[in-house]
Amino acid sequence: MSASTLTEDRETTPAPKPGNGSQGVRAAVTDYLARLRGGDVGGLPAVLGLVALVIVFTALRPNTFTNAFNFANLINQGAAVIVIAMGLVFVLLIGEIDLSAGYAAGTAGGVMSLLLRQHPALNWWQGVLICLATGAVIGTLLGLLVARLGIPSFVVTLAAFLGLQGVMLKLIGEGGTIPLRDPVLLRVMNSNLPVWLGWALMVLVAAVYAVVTLRRVLTRRAGGLHNQGITVWALKVAAVAVMLALPTYYLSIERSRNPAVTSIKGVPWVVPVLIVLLGGLTFLLSRTPFGRHVYAVGGNAEAARRAGINVPLVRLICFIACSTLASIAGILLASRDNSISPSSGGSSTLLYAVGAAVIGGTSLFGGKGRIADAILGGLVVAIIANGMGLLNQSSAVVYIVTGLVLLVAASVDAISRRRAASTGRV
Repeated sequence: MSASTLTEDRETTPAPKPGNGSQGVRAAVTDYLARLRGGDVGGLPAVLGLVALVIVFTALRPNTFTNAFNFANLINQGAAVIVIAMGLVFVLLIGEIDLSAGYAAGTAGGVMSLLLRQHPALNWWQGVLICLATGAVIGTLLGLLVARLGIPSFVVTLAAFLGLQGVMLKLIGEGGTIPLRDPVLLRVMNSNLPVWLGWALMVLVAAVYAVVTLRRVLTRRAGGLHNQGITVWALKVAAVAVMLALPTYYLSIERSRNPAVTSIKGVPWVVPVLIVLLGGLTFLLSRTPFGRHVYAVGGNAEAARRAGINVPLVRLICFIACSTLASIAGILLASRDNSISPSSGGSSTLLYAVGAAVIGGTSLFGGKGRIADAILGGLVVAIIANGMGLLNQSSAVVYIVTGLVLLVAASVDAISRRRAASTGRV
């Protein structure tokens, strides 16, 4: 090919223009349906399950399930499970499991409550730091045994599950409790934001979402990359604003049975805690090199190692993150019950948390999942427990229904992975 031909080609071939890859609404819907057919279902099964459960329980208990008091109660019931599930997302992403997260929450909450009772001079924030440090130490020990010694995580965390029960019995004593008296920590699960502050929080979250997503669209457009287009972005922002405004309005309604004695209205304090964790951890997993390394290790650990990623370090940090987040759940458990007992974090708490992460869409095979999955799955689990309680069903029925939902979620995960493999998406 001659130089003149090359020059001619450069002159006749149009240069890529910014925005050429912008996607309209129809193209966005077509692309989403193609991803569903290809096995990339994301959190859709959890969303559909959530909607179905709300419809069923609303039809069966129209006067109690949908009232504002029960709605706020449902958030408080599911908060600790959701936070533990957020931590489990980290270890599930790398293809591991942590069976001790529930008792890590109880142990960290117990250490905090015990020290606050024995040392009244300690402030609430010092108690929180002690609780977080306890969780981090537990996670470090677990992570070292798994990442450095190569012991299967199932064995290590099962041993920790048993050992931490013993630690809690030593700290608290059989049948005993450690009361929590700090007013700031008690307010987290037993008080609400002022109504105006709840609305301000809603506007702030919607605005941050709009700015972050718009910046992503403009950056991709400036680089001539495929992007979702301004129209699609505006529709998503409007949908998010509506989804935030509806519960905020509902929680701002007076929900006290006797307003003349006491008024109960406003967004519960635990909601901003969940929002901060959701935003911060989502940023960590989706926008930082560490997050990309976590997904790489979960997708193919050997390939990640050959690419220069320090796989043992990533595994260690994921276990530390899991137990530290469990310690935050310990604070929520102590705040909700006003105390810590040997059963705090035990019983079905861990099973519900694992179920929440998987039901939300996090894969048990590693490499696929988001922090938002924990919230979606946690709400599904909380609604089942709450709705069944309103129907006066026994614990046996609640366990059976929750187990069936978890089985369906795991089946959807396995089928979607096979579908994705057959279409070449993984």
